[in-house]
Amino acid sequence: MNYKGYWCLQLHARRPYVRHPEYPDFLEEDWLYEAITETYLPLLSVFEKFVEDRIDFRITMTITPSLANMLSDNLLQFRYYERLNKQIELSEKELSRTQNSVEFKPVAQMYYDRFQNCKRLWVE
Repeated sequence: MNYKGYWCLQLHARRPYVRHPEYPDFLEEDWLYEAITETYLPLLSVFEKFVEDRIDFRITMTITPSLANMLSDNLLQFRYYERLNKQIELSEKELSRTQNSVEFKPVAQMYYDRFQNCKRLWVE
């Protein structure tokens, strides 16, 4: 028997509004930056791969107005870009520090690659 199936992943993206221009670095903004790095950009990366591999796919994702506002905010965009640069710098230092470590170098490399890919997706 050969079955054809369908799988549906429905995401509901809701984040509290965390923009605080009165502070140069605000802890609550990290929630947004972590969601961008750990969820939204990896999803875009997967979608890019699907398109590259000519896989027919559909996505359902709701985005609240507050999240849409934060993602389109110039200040938050700039701060996220700066955060990515800091993460890339730290991961480069970890690559150097772990260059002779069989256990930890692959982890450092994975983070370096992840942050580089996030930056590429964010800029493009």
